[in-house]
Amino acid sequence: MKDIIIGIDPGSRHTGYGVIAVQGDDIEHLTHGVIHLKEAWSLPERLKALDLRLREVFSRYKASTTVVEKIFFGKNADSAFKLGHARGVALLVSAQHDAHVAEYAARYVKKCITGSGAASKEEVQLMILNTLRLRSEAFAFDASDALALAVTHARIRDVNAKLQRFLEETP
Repeated sequence: MKDIIIGIDPGSRHTGYGVIAVQGDDIEHLTHGVIHLKEAWSLPERLKALDLRLREVFSRYKASTTVVEKIFFGKNADSAFKLGHARGVALLVSAQHDAHVAEYAARYVKKCITGSGAASKEEVQLMILNTLRLRSEAFAFDASDALALAVTHARIRDVNAKLQRFLEETP
């Protein structure tokens, strides 16, 4: 049986999502996209629209796991707070659809996908296109970042499960 993983790169104006199916070592691309939220809308209106669109994705793909990017605290606290609200919507929708949630920092994902935590968005996208055997079409970095989150989780989930079993068995 295939395991469905949804990666979410949250944002208060643009939220990327990527959906993959995993069976053993096989990773299959199902879909990806970006939820665009109008800047003219109030934050509550954007969060409501984000909630609605994410519910549509979850209803269609029945994911067992959601992978969400951790917040990066830059210089702009207001942006970090807005990002936190978008992350909250993603986490809530995930919980409402009984999806386990995993979170990874952007540098960690870049390291897993490209071998360098300082990789550019272009490098991450190129590796995702190659990994998922997608045509070299132009698509938004928000979507390739979301797919990178999902692929990272798919690659390390078995290692995490083995580690968890070990820790539970160790006195």
